[in-house]
Amino acid sequence: MQITEQQLLQILPNAGHRAGVFIPHINAAAERWQIYTPKRMAAFLAQVGHESGQLRFVREIWGPTDAQSRYDVRPDLGNTPERDGDGRLYMGRGLLQITGKGNYIKCSVALFNDQRLVEKPELLEEPEHAAQSAAWFWWVRELNGLADRGQFTQITRRINGGQNGAQDRLQIWQRARLVLGA
Repeated sequence: MQITEQQLLQILPNAGHRAGVFIPHINAAAERWQIYTPKRMAAFLAQVGHESGQLRFVREIWGPTDAQSRYDVRPDLGNTPERDGDGRLYMGRGLLQITGKGNYIKCSVALFNDQRLVEKPELLEEPEHAAQSAAWFWWVRELNGLADRGQFTQITRRINGGQNGAQDRLQIWQRARLVLGA
């Protein structure tokens, strides 16, 4: 399923000109990672819309000390247990915020068949890679099946670990389902 820029703007009205920038990349990523039905696309765009602030952010917003306290000592994310800056280096990037060195490695292998994201993590801030990484994340978390069954709360939990921003996600999902006929 391909969506148009007009549809994307109806779903994410605050995306502005970024909708035109992202639309070919979202469509290519959706095709590659089998987000090809209205139900899947609606759920995907709702999650992407929330996580990216309607396509405004492809890099996590942090204050001056957040990087150290949040991720720098998180071995579960593939970061070292020392305060050495890898938390900031491998901060959340892409439309669904790939976070942690371990996830950057997995994503890099999936997208490029190498580890270039370890050397250049900022590549996930480029529209093509931001969209591809989000669709890859969607695929490895097996969210297509949940979308097919309308299990939106479970999708949010697998992306966010909880229900952070649930109301915004639901509002975007409702618009997306209406626009896409899902």
